[in-house]
Amino acid sequence: MRSTETSAERFGAWFKQAAERAGYDTTPGSGGRAALAAATGMSPSAIGRTLEGKTLPRPSQYESIARVFRVDVREVLVEAGIISAESWAEQPSGAVRSQSIPLEQQLESMGITDPELLAMAVANVEHAIELSRRRAERGAAANA
Repeated sequence: MRSTETSAERFGAWFKQAAERAGYDTTPGSGGRAALAAATGMSPSAIGRTLEGKTLPRPSQYESIARVFRVDVREVLVEAGIISAESWAEQPSGAVRSQSIPLEQQLESMGITDPELLAMAVANVEHAIELSRRRAERGAAANA
């Protein structure tokens, strides 16, 4: 029995957990793998090989994985063994950090300025976020 785990195997375990936290059912034949492939731009077979710990994604796919799993791309790179966790923590002095833009301001920048429509859009987005969180929790509970 092999005692050392490969980068692909470690990443595969993390990828499976992250997918399930994001609400994807990774059971073969469930449709979750196909949905994950469509969302990340990976092929269904690449999703399967990644989940099985057989291979790492292509470098061009890490950003879409981070977006789909709603994590910082550096976390994906650390989990893939591309950068160390220590290098992530190191920030050059004077580094520019992005600030979150409030939802209302984002909607206004898209042209939604009417107060009633703005309130409705905010409520809809907040509701969608809550539904996504609940589905992810149900998926995680079902897979526990």
